[in-house]
Amino acid sequence: MAVIHDTTLEPSKLELLASWLPSRPWYRGGAAGPEPAKAGGFRLDDPRGEVGIEFIVVTDASGPQPTTYLVPLTYRGAPLEGAEHALVGTMEHGVLGRRWAYDGCHDAVLVDQLVALIEGRAQAQDQNISDAPAREVIASCTGAGALSTDFTVTDDQDGTALTTPQGTTLRLHRALRPAPDGPFLPPQGAIGHVTGSWETPDGARARGAFAVVHSGSDSRA
Repeated sequence: MAVIHDTTLEPSKLELLASWLPSRPWYRGGAAGPEPAKAGGFRLDDPRGEVGIEFIVVTDASGPQPTTYLVPLTYRGAPLEGAEHALVGTMEHGVLGRRWAYDGCHDAVLVDQLVALIEGRAQAQDQNISDAPAREVIASCTGAGALSTDFTVTDDQDGTALTTPQGTTLRLHRALRPAPDGPFLPPQGAIGHVTGSWETPDGARARGAFAVVHSGSDSRA
C-alpha cells in the first residue's frame, strides 16, 4: 500500500508538468506555455513498495479551448537506467528527499500495474488518501488470456500507443474527451479499457476513457 505524505514538493508536480507538456506531440496548448490545473487522477500500488505510481489529470486553459490531459507518472528514489528520455524532472520531497519523476508509459513498473488493473488483478487507489480505493476508476477486460507487457512505446498527436510484438495495442488517451451520458461503450474491437472521471473548468464532473486495449487483429484506438 502506498503511503501519501502530507509534505512539500519543490518544484511542485504542476510546475514540472508546465515545463514538460509542450515537448509532447499530443500537447494542444498555447505558444506561451501551459497553465495546468489539477482536475483528478488516481494511484496504483507498486507490489514492492519502491516506486510511486500516479495517473494525474490536469486541465490547461492556455490554448484556444481548455484541454484535459492524462499524465501517468512514476516517482523513484534514484534514476531509472536507460530512461533518460522519459524523465519529466526531479523534485525535493519533504520526507523522501530527491525524487525522479518519469513519464510512466516508459516505466515497466507502471505498465505492469496498469495491465494488472485492466485484468482485475490490481485496484485503483485514491489520489490523495492512503489505503482508499478510487471508486470512480473502472477497468474491464474481455479478451482471453493474459495481456503481454512487452510493449514498444510510441507517442503521436492522438496519445501514447504501447504495442506488443503480436500487435496488441494499449492506447492511453492523453487529451481526454468526455463520453456521452449513460453506460460507457468501448470502441469497436476493444478487449479492455480503463475509464475515470475528472473535474471540468466549470466545476462539473466528466467521464471518459483513459486507456483502451485492442487485439492484434484490430489495433485501432
